[in-house]
Amino acid sequence: MTFTSRSDDTRAAILAAARHRFAADGFERTTIRAIAADAEIDPSMVMRYYGSKDGLFAAAADLDLHLPDLTTVPREQLGETLARHWVELWEGDLSDELLIVLLRSAVTNERAAEQLRTVFGTQVAKTLAVVVDDPAEAPIRAGLVSTQMLGLALCRHILRLPPVVALDVETLIASVSETVQRYLTGPLAR
Repeated sequence: MTFTSRSDDTRAAILAAARHRFAADGFERTTIRAIAADAEIDPSMVMRYYGSKDGLFAAAADLDLHLPDLTTVPREQLGETLARHWVELWEGDLSDELLIVLLRSAVTNERAAEQLRTVFGTQVAKTLAVVVDDPAEAPIRAGLVSTQMLGLALCRHILRLPPVVALDVETLIASVSETVQRYLTGPLAR
């Protein structure tokens, strides 16, 4: 094994441990020592590779939402397509605990909130810009879609509101699809 591959393996172990720990404990309660223990390395190695807890969080919270190409989706199915994709991100085959890390941490940590704003602001707006009637409205529409999807995730996965948790996936998707569709294609209030 070369030094580079050991270094890459160490970085990967640190990131995996950090994502898990941030998801479980949130940013504020997570410590470098706990992450190092989970990764089975000395805490100084975490600092060597990432410099600080904030630097480690930024690396651990870098994510791709893998948004679908909406240009191939019939206009009347845009809301359902996005709602289904979001549910898959949170609890299906695309599930990634990193989303929970960001959502949980963003409530109490400005760096996490900024990371969440950046991820959603850029990726969602870019995806929607190609399907909305007025591309200048894409940021507003992306923001509205994000409120629905982040609110749903907060209530279902963080707060665990019983009526929302109890919904089966298909009922959940059907219940939010019309709202997402309206945010995408309906008139904006002026």
